[in-house]
Amino acid sequence: MNWIYDPWPWYVSGPLITVVLFLLLMIGKRFGMSSNLRTMCTLCGAGKTSDFFRFDWKAQRWNLMVVLGVIIGGFIASNFLSKDTSVVLDTTLLSDLQSKGFQSTGNTYMPDMLFSNDVFSDPKGLVLLVLGGLLVGFGARYAGGCTSGHAISGLSDLQWPSLVATIGFFIGGLVMIHLIFPLIF
Repeated sequence: MNWIYDPWPWYVSGPLITVVLFLLLMIGKRFGMSSNLRTMCTLCGAGKTSDFFRFDWKAQRWNLMVVLGVIIGGFIASNFLSKDTSVVLDTTLLSDLQSKGFQSTGNTYMPDMLFSNDVFSDPKGLVLLVLGGLLVGFGARYAGGCTSGHAISGLSDLQWPSLVATIGFFIGGLVMIHLIFPLIF
C-alpha cells in the first residue's frame, strides 16, 4: 500500500481539485479559507463592535466544515499516512540553509527553527510571528481573499482580480524569500 504513503501525482490530485471546484461553482459557493476568520469572529461576538462582522454566519456553516475537514485531514495525514517526512533538497540549498541555522532542514517538511514552540519564548520570533500574522491578515482582507481563494477558486472562475492578486502573491513571495528573508536570518 505505498500509494497511501507516497504523495499523489498531479494527474490524480489535480483532477480531484477540479471536480471539487466544479461542484462548488455549480452550487454557487466559492472556496477560500480567509473568510472563515470573519465567520469565527462573528461567532465570538465581533458584530457588537464592528459592522463588518454583522452578517448571517449560518450561511457559512458549510465553509466552517471545510476548515474542520482540513484540520482533521491534516492530523490524519501527518500522524497516520506519513512514514517519511524527509525532503530531498539540492545540496547547495541544504548547506545554505544549514549555515543560517536550519539544522533540521531536509529531515522534515517544517524546520524546527521556524515551526517549534520555542517561538513563544524568543522575543524576535514572537515579534516576527505577530507581525507576519497581522500582515497576512491585512493582505488577505485588502486583496479580498487569500491565496487559496484567489489562486484556486478565483482563477477557475476566470476572475480578473484573482489573476492580479495571484500575480501579487507570487511577487510578494519572491521579494520575501530573496530580499527580506536573508536580512532576518
